[in-house]
Amino acid sequence: MTGRPGRTGRGGGQAGAGDLLALVRTGRATTRGALQQATGLSRATVGQRLDRLFRAGWLREGAGGPVDSPLGGRPSITLEFDDAHAVVLAADLDTRHARAAVLSLTGELLAEHSGTLAVEDGPDTVLGELGRWFAELLEKAGHGADEVCGIGLAVPGPVDSETGRVVQPPIMPGWDGYDIRGRLARAFTERTGAPPVPVLVDNDANLMAYGEQRTAYPDCSAFVLVKVSTGIGAGVVVDGTIYRGVDGGAGDLGHIRVGTEALCRCGSRGCLAAVASGGAVARKLAGAGVPAASGSDVRDLLAAGHPEAAALAREAGRQVGDVLATVVTLLNPGVLMIAGDLAGTPFLTGVRELLYQRALPRSTARLEVVTSRLGERAGLVGAGALVVEHLYAPERVEQRLRALGV
Repeated sequence: MTGRPGRTGRGGGQAGAGDLLALVRTGRATTRGALQQATGLSRATVGQRLDRLFRAGWLREGAGGPVDSPLGGRPSITLEFDDAHAVVLAADLDTRHARAAVLSLTGELLAEHSGTLAVEDGPDTVLGELGRWFAELLEKAGHGADEVCGIGLAVPGPVDSETGRVVQPPIMPGWDGYDIRGRLARAFTERTGAPPVPVLVDNDANLMAYGEQRTAYPDCSAFVLVKVSTGIGAGVVVDGTIYRGVDGGAGDLGHIRVGTEALCRCGSRGCLAAVASGGAVARKLAGAGVPAASGSDVRDLLAAGHPEAAALAREAGRQVGDVLATVVTLLNPGVLMIAGDLAGTPFLTGVRELLYQRALPRSTARLEVVTSRLGERAGLVGAGALVVEHLYAPERVEQRLRALGV
């Protein structure tokens, strides 16, 4: 007997090894019997495809599950994604500061470093330095460079996800169109001696949203994160997938015009970021004689309870909340998360004041307005998750297994 025909996999035809791995990773089917039922494949075919995943080191057997039959018998052996077979490198760039980490395939931070790194120094310098950080972090985490399966990078600008290049970034001089993937892959190789690995690049707000949604709100089908730091950007996750728009420009809230003549760093006048970002609040404080040069300075003043900083942050929140009323009415998200340097009580209060005043009641009836759960690590977690989801997507699993000769 040949068994039942296999149900169609994502790439057409019978479900392949990549489809089986996806079922196990997501917990939808974690025994051989459950995989047969989910795919319609015969026991022998399921066994053959699982054998390839075991030989690659991507699956392992867990404890026995419950006995499904009322007649008893041996418990079914559960299958688990083996997250120990590789690690991921991730980095999150801000305008003057960066964080980097080694993560497990399930998102656990194994080693982390943060420090001063200015994007205005240019991509060659910055990415070369990240290569050095990665080499030191791998040694700190006790992992070899040959265990790295990929690198994820979050940048403070719009990214064409097809090429990994930033497109006309207003706060990243010298980065427009630069081959970030190629340079970071070379920097990794130069510092570790290991072969180049895949590099994925995305906007920082996108990856923060991805990390936060997957970690704390996995059941939220429409999730919006707004990062307010040097600039203002939003990440949108719909049905578990980052929404990027046609060429990576979705979520660029900071350059929505709000009826002011303030000059923005992008060269236009009247942008939201010119009046309500962390940088804008810092300039207002500096003009009033309060030492502040950046969003991080404003964050420190807010943490110290500085009254003028709190008042300006609340007003900035009102201006952002006015714009977010349109965003919420358009997208109807379940969660709106505020993150970045200004993500404290004064700013959040201002956002809520205008948001609930201007948005339709139906759009806010089930809306949660919250602050970040992961804090400064959100971009790292999102960048790591982006790499894992890319490398272990069903169609890519097939390609990688063939390359491994299994």
